[in-house]
Amino acid sequence: MIEDSSATSQNSILNYSSLVLFLKGVAMGLGDSVPGVSGGTIAVITNIYERLIFAIRSIDGTAVRNLFAMKFAKLWQHIDGNFLLLLALGVLSGLIISANTVLYLLASYPEPLMSFFVGLVLASIWILRSQYERNSYAIWAAILFGVGIAILVGNLEPRTANVSPVYVFICGAIGICAMILPGLSGALILLLLGVYQFVLTALVQFDIFYIIVFAAGCIVGLLGFSRVLASLLKNYHNLTFGFISGMLLGSVYALWPWQQAISFYIDSSGVQHPLQTVNIWPLNYTETTGNPSWLAISLISFVGGIALVVYLYSIFNKKGAANV
Repeated sequence: MIEDSSATSQNSILNYSSLVLFLKGVAMGLGDSVPGVSGGTIAVITNIYERLIFAIRSIDGTAVRNLFAMKFAKLWQHIDGNFLLLLALGVLSGLIISANTVLYLLASYPEPLMSFFVGLVLASIWILRSQYERNSYAIWAAILFGVGIAILVGNLEPRTANVSPVYVFICGAIGICAMILPGLSGALILLLLGVYQFVLTALVQFDIFYIIVFAAGCIVGLLGFSRVLASLLKNYHNLTFGFISGMLLGSVYALWPWQQAISFYIDSSGVQHPLQTVNIWPLNYTETTGNPSWLAISLISFVGGIALVVYLYSIFNKKGAANV
């Protein structure tokens, strides 16, 4: 009876841990659907960023040898397969959910939604302070460098690209790096590189050739950049998390809820979307743009974002909650 009770308790813990990890993936998928937010940002918030980077990094020569030797159990263990599988399923679910929720909110109520994400980001920066020492000039330099990079990218002007297979491959490699780097949006990077519309069209029209080229670029970029990040996290942990905190802080500039569009792009469905924007003080927003500022609701959303991070941190970081 005691052994049965112990086994039941262990299964309950595993099921709970799996559910928590899946929900973290859902949150990453929802985040990736919002311009200015990356899945990497959500991974930092939910305290799985380092594990994610090292799991991707583990797809290496040893993994390939285990695959060809048909040692699937060793392969699965080597690449932290349960973690990656549950997280991937969650991300996919989050992207599907976003089509009917987050994207609707983004189109209809962008100010409260972005206020919510600003609350998420600022609360995450506060929580991340425990990941690094703040008693050296080097750390503060890394933080300021991260802030500067995020703001600089947000102010870059989109370019017109001469699309070719090689260029699409390179853009895929760069775009996926932004998606796993907190504070940068992969969609924004593709816009700046001038291939966002082209990639969307290829996906909608099911252009197999360019989909494969873009996906190959993403795979190469992900495997390569994960090794860079893993090395930085291992050898320069404090500086890396200082830089990540700076990137998150700088991303608030791109997430600012009250913006006026100064240029636009047309998506594959013929719908016009803002391309470049300038930030506006909320008290002048309605007068400048003619749109309601939703100031009171935005403030509530901002507080809600902070509260959610605190709640997620308390739930997702319980002992055993991230282990599968």
